Amino acid sequence: MTDTRLANRFPTDAEKTRRFVFVLLEDFTLLSFASAVECLRIANRMSGRTAYDWRLIGEDGGRVRCSAGAEYTLDGSLDELRREDTLVVCSGINVQAATTKKLLGWLRREARKGMMVGGLCTAAFTLAKAGLLDGKKATIHWENQDSFSEDFEDVILTKSVFVVDGNRMTTAGGTSSIDLMLKLIADDLGEDLANAVADQLIYSSIRTDQDTQRLSVPTRIGVRHPKLGQVIQMMEANIEEPISPSSLARDVGMSTRQLERLFRRYLSRSPKRYYMELRLQKSRNLLMQTDMSVINVALACGFASPSHFSKCYRAHYDTTPYRERGSHAARPVA
Repeated sequence: MTDTRLANRFPTDAEKTRRFVFVLLEDFTLLSFASAVECLRIANRMSGRTAYDWRLIGEDGGRVRCSAGAEYTLDGSLDELRREDTLVVCSGINVQAATTKKLLGWLRREARKGMMVGGLCTAAFTLAKAGLLDGKKATIHWENQDSFSEDFEDVILTKSVFVVDGNRMTTAGGTSSIDLMLKLIADDLGEDLANAVADQLIYSSIRTDQDTQRLSVPTRIGVRHPKLGQVIQMMEANIEEPISPSSLARDVGMSTRQLERLFRRYLSRSPKRYYMELRLQKSRNLLMQTDMSVINVALACGFASPSHFSKCYRAHYDTTPYRERGSHAARPVA
């Protein structure tokens, strides 16, 4: 279909162009960034005009590398923006190290203009560190949720694919950038155009802010036994104060022995072992992603003493919490 025919299908206000300014942090996630930009590019093509344009900037200008190793040439450094710009921070692994004092100061200054500010993938950490998400709903990649909730108690953390709360936007990473951008395009140019962009992307299941980012428990573990799913959900929701297997069994209407058989049949481990693995996984996330003390990590994951925590951690990961912390020390940023 020609651009003229596309323009006739989706008539829009030809005078208005919305500019996005993407701040690319070192080791940003390519998929999250590329998904967002592709939506804007296709919206321009489908509307037959420049509905959107964008700039790529970074702390020092020049070039920046994504976590996949590709380098991108930036259009500039942390310049002064216009109030009508939409500012989007893109990050990925090592977000703590990439969130510098200079960046935080610049974000605070620009945000005071009242512009729309967003964070893709782990960039919710950067926005929260700058104080831009206090009292706001937000989301972040599920792998970072434990550490985020410990670091930023004033942020209302959700498990949504994306969140728009006033003039703040956050996504969970991966393809969730598509869902956020399709919403913005629908708000700006209409649902028909947003749906046309989705069709061009072969994106058949557009998600809303009511959709959660992780698969359901039955899908994730490959088992559709309803009571097993209930028990695992209760375990995941009660890491700091673990529930005994007998109480878990009683809450779903079965005996402790029946619960044991259920876990061994479908997961090849006891309920106690599975619960311990969940707690140790959370503790590892906290050790690698926060500067919480080992003692506080132990308490947050339901261990009564550091010695017991260390013993269990070594048995599962073949290293101690202290060595894990030493090799993945989170660098303070402000």
